[in-house]
Amino acid sequence: MEELTPFDSSSDFDDFFRQSEGRLRHGLVARLGSERGRDAAAEALAWAFENWERVSSMTYPLAYLHRVGISRTRLRRRAFLPRSPSHEPEHEPQLLTALRALSPSQRQCVVLVFAYEWRISEVADLTGTSQSAVRTHIDRGVKRLRKQLGAEHEALRSLDRDQAASRPSGSAAEPARGDGP
Repeated sequence: MEELTPFDSSSDFDDFFRQSEGRLRHGLVARLGSERGRDAAAEALAWAFENWERVSSMTYPLAYLHRVGISRTRLRRRAFLPRSPSHEPEHEPQLLTALRALSPSQRQCVVLVFAYEWRISEVADLTGTSQSAVRTHIDRGVKRLRKQLGAEHEALRSLDRDQAASRPSGSAAEPARGDGP
């Protein structure tokens, strides 16, 4: 993942957008689901554009925009429309149900670290929490998934393989159990 650079009042919004849009969208999709997460990212970036002078002076603009996206989409009430199967990527159906049962923070941390291969420090920066809190969410989330799916479920075996594989320091699977990057 590319590190965000500090922005001052003369920075260009387009540069900020290119650096942060993907990370913000991934974080919000992991927390809120595909459709609402994309909407939240768009809302947050629109707000950032309108308030660029304020955003460009922030120390952690991505964490702030993450919260803006959650807040701006929380108040919407959507009419029930059945989803077409063509909109959903192929998933293990039991895993999706189990992920939905996790708390939003647990789901977000588990998905970002194991599906998107983010480092603990990247998730902490996005969510505005400590690396220790991210590790706790991951540990509790994986424990709940094991309980709901059973320890022998195929989706969890891949987590075991990822954690057992010897990966370079700072990889996504390793920090969940050991010291962070």
